[in-house]
Amino acid sequence: MAQKRALFFDMDGVIIDTERDGHRVAFNKAFEHFGYDFRWEAERYHSLLQVAGGKERMRHYFNEEGLFQELTPSDMTEHLKKLHARKTEIFLDMLQSGNLPLRPGVKRFMSEAMELNLTICVCTTANERAAAAVTEKMLAEIEFDHVLAGDVVSKKKPDPEIYLLALEKTDLAPEACIVIEDSAIGVAAARRAGLAVVATTNSYTEREDLQEAAIIVSCLGEPDGERGRLSKAPPDLDYDGVLHVRQVLDCLA
Repeated sequence: MAQKRALFFDMDGVIIDTERDGHRVAFNKAFEHFGYDFRWEAERYHSLLQVAGGKERMRHYFNEEGLFQELTPSDMTEHLKKLHARKTEIFLDMLQSGNLPLRPGVKRFMSEAMELNLTICVCTTANERAAAAVTEKMLAEIEFDHVLAGDVVSKKKPDPEIYLLALEKTDLAPEACIVIEDSAIGVAAARRAGLAVVATTNSYTEREDLQEAAIIVSCLGEPDGERGRLSKAPPDLDYDGVLHVRQVLDCLA
């Protein structure tokens, strides 16, 4: 019997292009809601993306800027939770309004994986409710085997913990699984777990070092829509702007 195979998808930047015009905007609106006058501009947010996790990102920024130094560590933790809860509500409203569409080719690629009877998982540090809004509403036709999100792991990417958990949940060996990522820290996490990676870049991550990925494209591509640009691939990949699951399996087997 053929060995079961799996695809592990990151969410932000892979399934939906959320960072610059999604999460960043939601953070800024949350700051405004609490009466703060600081804002995260696009370039600053790109640097903050090197810190995985929303609460961790805010903590890093506040420490850098010397903000809220009067708070005790426990009070800071509670304050971060309140800020992040408000930011999540704003972000969920943006998702449900349809302002953040799926990236080109993602749903097609997942549908191909279903037809091939692959295990499909989402592995993200995004909030559980945000992950549910994407997987249960925007991708309701896709059968996900596992959605690992939020604080399901204690260590964020580039630590491999979330991908090691996915391997545990699926009971599969690393060589049977392929990760779809978009960022340097995501690629690093997957590689540290021993997993092959397909990287799909976006306006932020196209400038990052993704060379540990086996395949790098600007998007997965649509036959009748936006096609991707290829930056890196094995020599036997026959690529026309649309990446197919069977091609990936054949190249990275």
